[in-house]
Amino acid sequence: MASQVASPSASLHTTSSSTTLSTPALSPGSPTTLSPDDLELLAKLEEQNRLLETDSKSLKSVNGSRRNSGSSLVSSSSASSNLSHLEEDSWILWGRIVNEWDDVRKKKEKQMRELVRKGIPHHFRAIVWQLLCNAQNMPIKDQYSELLKMTSPCEKLIRRDIARTYPEHDFFKEKDSLGQEVLFNVMKAYSLVDREVGYCQGSAFIVGLLLMQMPEEEAFCVFVKLMQDYRLRELFKPSMAELGLCMYQFEWMIQEQLPELYVHFQSQSFHTSMYSSSWFLTIFLTTFPLPVATRLFDIFMSEGLEIVFRVGISILQANQAELMQLDMEGMLQHFQKVIPHQFDSAPDKLIQAAYQTKYNAKKMKKLEKEYTTIKNKEMEEQVEIKRLRTENRLLKQRIETLEKHKCNPRYSEDFVLQLETELVQARLREAESQCALKEMQDKILDIEKRNCSLPDESNVARLQEELIGVKLREAEALMGLKELRQQVKDLEDHWQHHLTRVTGRWKDSPRKNAVSELQDELMTVRLRGAETQAELKEVKQRMLELETQNQISSNQLCRAEKECSSLREKVQYLTAQNKGLLTQLNETKRKIAEMDCKNKEDVMVLRLREADSIAAVVELQQKIADLEIQKNKRCDRCVRLVIIIFKEEKVHTEGNQSHVFTHCSSSVIVKN
Repeated sequence: MASQVASPSASLHTTSSSTTLSTPALSPGSPTTLSPDDLELLAKLEEQNRLLETDSKSLKSVNGSRRNSGSSLVSSSSASSNLSHLEEDSWILWGRIVNEWDDVRKKKEKQMRELVRKGIPHHFRAIVWQLLCNAQNMPIKDQYSELLKMTSPCEKLIRRDIARTYPEHDFFKEKDSLGQEVLFNVMKAYSLVDREVGYCQGSAFIVGLLLMQMPEEEAFCVFVKLMQDYRLRELFKPSMAELGLCMYQFEWMIQEQLPELYVHFQSQSFHTSMYSSSWFLTIFLTTFPLPVATRLFDIFMSEGLEIVFRVGISILQANQAELMQLDMEGMLQHFQKVIPHQFDSAPDKLIQAAYQTKYNAKKMKKLEKEYTTIKNKEMEEQVEIKRLRTENRLLKQRIETLEKHKCNPRYSEDFVLQLETELVQARLREAESQCALKEMQDKILDIEKRNCSLPDESNVARLQEELIGVKLREAEALMGLKELRQQVKDLEDHWQHHLTRVTGRWKDSPRKNAVSELQDELMTVRLRGAETQAELKEVKQRMLELETQNQISSNQLCRAEKECSSLREKVQYLTAQNKGLLTQLNETKRKIAEMDCKNKEDVMVLRLREADSIAAVVELQQKIADLEIQKNKRCDRCVRLVIIIFKEEKVHTEGNQSHVFTHCSSSVIVKN
């Protein structure tokens, strides 16, 4: 508003100055240069109209520049200067960003990401990468020289892989060159700092890219930050659990967004890790040429591993038609030879396509939890399988021991009948345990189906009651299983005691075969009992998981209700505040419009007054000229009158003549 008020005053100042410059032409000393009154007034009015048009254009340009300045990113003198303007030089822009990094990162994070996606200038990459990962002034930088003096157990592996890192780049291709030496130093220093990870093949490409941009100390600090804060450490651990998680998430994205290609991959046994593991381990540095890969690494430094998922999906989308026609070997060749050179001249096209793909951060978090649960379950199953194998081996050993110590005893018919009866009872109890186990499994499936519905308070209470009932049944089943195992143990002890007590040989071979069968069946029952116990443990674990999920659901429900109430209050408050602001805005607009109209009216009044004053000045000057002409005429008449009087009184004396002249002079003075 101040600028809009100032512009008319400036135009007034210009008009008045032009008027003062033109007034000497109207001075009495030069009356012959004056133009007629009408023509001069018309010229002045045309000049005023031209100035008014100029002032209106200048006001529009000022308003336009103000609107543009609202989208500025960084300011050197004030926060409203527009650095994203097309005429702003990129060097000046990034220089200002670096100088005022804290304010930019806090207040303009979204605009900062957009700039990074467009590419960081080469000469600013070193400092901007350090700022993005907050790797400046790290204490570990002071330890770098000491780490180089130590010996690392990974030195041989590092030396072996250095020659394979960027073999065509001038900085690294020569053996024992400066590039290979500093790359070895950084990798060795990190292997000493993080002994759990040590050295992993593929990390040298990331360090090599850092060394192309900055000295080795700064590259070491940035690499430490990347390993700690960008999930790279989990990727490079010996177990590579994080890489498995990335493959799981990426495979889900393919199945969700490219179902036909996913089915084709499955039919060809073309696993995700066969082509995408290097994407995550090297951030495309081994896939694309350096100019394209460096642009993607800029975004990785700003946004993390999300860019790898996005670019991976966009690559598959662009090549889906070709991949659908190839077998496994053809697809491998396509990924190795065709895809790396598709975006050599158009990295912006790849980045634009990447940000047009869908990426659901919440779903990725959910997939991470699912993957963790699956891995934990697999580990428990492996432990349980090892335990069952151990028990099975021990049972076989005990059976072999029994057979070795068996001295062909003679058994009575009553003892054999007793064993058969106990075996039948053991089978009945095993069948009951299996029925109870199946019933609990069905109950668990029913509970899981019910748990999938929206958890409200009544559902949670009902699930808790059912959970208590299932726990009671589980306790009963465990008690029955204990009794069954105790009976089996008693049978075995009785059998062993009977073997040691009775000596002799079997006379009846069929009875001997029956006893052997009973013994085998007894061992089978024991094995089934062990399996039943394992299944019961699994059921117990699933019950605990369901209980935990129920508790989490109830907690989430409470938190969601609290958040909803707080959001409702916030919405009400913001609505009221928005209404007040809209009222203030309308009032401000009305005042501005009134002031603009008033200013325009004042300007017009002033300029009309000025035109009137100019016309009055012209009229006064014309009157002055007329008066001067009349004055000149009167002077001529006086002179002629004096001459006539002088001729008439020429005959008088000199004294009288002098008196006449004195009288004439006084009369002229009086007339004037």
